[in-house]
Amino acid sequence: MSLFWRIFSLNATGLVLATALLLGPVTVSTPVLPHEALILLGGLAALLVGNAVVLRVGLTPLQRLGRAMSTADLLRPGAREEVSGPAEAAVLIATYNTMLDRLQAERAAGAARALHAQERERHRIARELHDEVGQTLTAVLLQLKRVADRVPAELSDEVSLTQEATRAGLDEIRRIARRLRPGVLEELGLASALRSLAAEFTHHGLTVRHQVPGDLPPLTPESELVIYRVAQEGLTNTARHSGADRAEISLRRLPDAVELLVRDNGSGIGDAPEGTGLSGMRERALLVGAALSVVPGPGSGTDVRLRVPVTPEGTDPYARVTDATPGTDPHARVPDATGDH
Repeated sequence: MSLFWRIFSLNATGLVLATALLLGPVTVSTPVLPHEALILLGGLAALLVGNAVVLRVGLTPLQRLGRAMSTADLLRPGAREEVSGPAEAAVLIATYNTMLDRLQAERAAGAARALHAQERERHRIARELHDEVGQTLTAVLLQLKRVADRVPAELSDEVSLTQEATRAGLDEIRRIARRLRPGVLEELGLASALRSLAAEFTHHGLTVRHQVPGDLPPLTPESELVIYRVAQEGLTNTARHSGADRAEISLRRLPDAVELLVRDNGSGIGDAPEGTGLSGMRERALLVGAALSVVPGPGSGTDVRLRVPVTPEGTDPYARVTDATPGTDPHARVPDATGDH
């Protein structure tokens, strides 16, 4: 029953009952006698209490809906508000749930297109760094070697320092290119890529251990890329912001999922708001139907957990998201021109 008819029925019942009583045994004298005033006040109180109860019951679902709307986060999909209450409230809640489903689907599709374009741009930049900047620095090194054989002895030390600086710059270019496009992920698989990532971040006082088994269940290329990028972003946050000296990457298989854990012993997240890094991890997790949690670790530090469902062979949740956008190919690959050095 709608809220209108509930209130109307209650008020009509009260008025009909009052009229019947006034036409029957109940009379009102002039001046009003005490017992008559008591009866009238009792009837008025009963009518007011009935209206209050009906309104409270009818508006409670709307209050729950208001709280749900104020706390809704498209990056944290959860249970929908229960459709209950009067007809108006039930229709409003159902409409809100449908709208939230549509918004999350549209956001997921948009994030899929944006992240896919980001990966392609990473590949392009990595290729240009390797093919153009890397080859230019290699040519400079060769030229410096020829110069070093001809310069006077008093300049040889300066030329050697220039060679070392150029060589260090070339190594940094190659390292950046590998981070932009993890060729080891496609060439050697997820387990080797995560071990390589742990070794890469083990420097400047940070020790990264890894526990990555080799018998992982089959994952889609998109799921493997999401796991790798979340691990990379988690270690980047650890190295930049946590002040930790130890970190750990572990990957384990569950009955129906694969769980990634990035743990450090740093200062923790505290009350700091989420930055673009964590938001990016949540968007990537949504693309493959994964669940991401960032919580305080045991004792201190931060735990980043990513649980990726294992889909049956031949299904691809990323493709289901991007199918909503004609003209995109989520499986398109940019040829690897980066190489591993």
